Amino acid sequence: MPELHPILLCGGSGTRLWPLSRKSFPKQFVPLTGETTLFQAAAARMAGVPGVAAPVVVTNSDFRFIVTEQLAHAGVDPGAVLIEPSPRNTAPAILAAALHLLARDPGALMLVMPTDHEIPDREAFRAAVAAGMPQAEAGRIVTFGIRPDRPETGYGWLELSARPESGRAQPLVRFVEKPCAERAAAMLAEGRYLWNAGIFLMAAATLKAAFEAHAPELLAPVAEAVQEARADLGFLRLAAGPWEKARDISVDFAVMERADNLDVVPFDGAWSDLGDWNAVWRAAEVEGLATHGAVTTMDCSGSLIWSETEAMHVMGIGLSDTVVVAMPDAVLVADRSRTQEVKEAVAALKQRGARQAEIFPRDHRPWGWFETLALGDRFQVKRIVVHPGAALSLQSHVHRAEHWVVVSGTARVTIDGEARLLTENQSVYVPLGAVHRMENPGRVPVVLIEIQTGSYLGEDDIIRYEDVYARGQGAKG
Repeated sequence: MPELHPILLCGGSGTRLWPLSRKSFPKQFVPLTGETTLFQAAAARMAGVPGVAAPVVVTNSDFRFIVTEQLAHAGVDPGAVLIEPSPRNTAPAILAAALHLLARDPGALMLVMPTDHEIPDREAFRAAVAAGMPQAEAGRIVTFGIRPDRPETGYGWLELSARPESGRAQPLVRFVEKPCAERAAAMLAEGRYLWNAGIFLMAAATLKAAFEAHAPELLAPVAEAVQEARADLGFLRLAAGPWEKARDISVDFAVMERADNLDVVPFDGAWSDLGDWNAVWRAAEVEGLATHGAVTTMDCSGSLIWSETEAMHVMGIGLSDTVVVAMPDAVLVADRSRTQEVKEAVAALKQRGARQAEIFPRDHRPWGWFETLALGDRFQVKRIVVHPGAALSLQSHVHRAEHWVVVSGTARVTIDGEARLLTENQSVYVPLGAVHRMENPGRVPVVLIEIQTGSYLGEDDIIRYEDVYARGQGAKG
């Protein structure tokens, strides 16, 4: 039997779940419904199934180390990790994955999955995939439809010729764009419609043929980007020149809505795209109330109240149908019926130049992460966490000096060629212009407080001399 390759798509800006999800750290990497992130859950969804290969990940340069770190924590060893030079939507991304597979396995099957959806019943999902395998092997494109339980206007729908039967693939009549409330209610009552989950199963060769028939202009630039891709620290960077020539278009518009060889497998398990805070409330609510973190409520109903930090305790009194999300640097308060408008609010913040519109307060790096605790004129205080075995680049700064205080773990610090070990409660001063590096030689994370002082404190004030992560001059961290 041909081998099945999960394809994990993890781009996107995640603006509808602001402020928890932002462009620099979108919702698939956030633990929204438990300790596991949506990306980790997607990566593990088919893991261990006989005949299923390691997943292929398609992401961008900013997320590449987040991807590998979260896969390692989930115990999933990836296959290729393809790096897009710039966002080009789902059609070029999926085509690139297909061409990459075809170069290695002409008979490969591919299961394309968004990584920002919640599918808690793994076994039900695997059963649905198994039901679609014969059609995929026969040259059909299989998509998966969710049985609707309400007249949802925020999803696309799938029209079938007859009422869907569990565990059986049926021909797709057409895709239906997000409907108005009246049309959604009519489709729900008629019973021949399912929600579109955006998941596809097919042979890589079948997908290539679909692009040749319906979007041939994408083949040349994407094929060239794959052929000229270069290995980089275990990643595969698609060539930027040809990639930029590819049209920015979704796979639905480019291919799926034009193809005539699509089947639908009904999926009877729970599913949510967690596309806005109302969807998160619906997935987490108990007796109408959903809370997370340091939250206390009195006489609240129909509401979601979320605190992302123990330092900010949220007290809700008499709230009804309200969403409150508190982050260290931003707070959202919204009527639960208007959470689709959060995207517009983020656009307004971006227009005002607010850093919070896109930048997550915790800045992830290949060696760990940091967050700003205090920022003022000529000073900044950060908390920094360095993973076991990781190291920052050998670097210097033109405009700032730094003082490091180790809170836990053991750090090896090199300043102007002299190395020393620092343990809990020990500190060191890094003068302006000194060439320095910090490493974690231990088996537990190093946590330290960094105090910066100087005339300019931007992350681009860096001269890099050596870097195990092969970042260029001026790159952050």
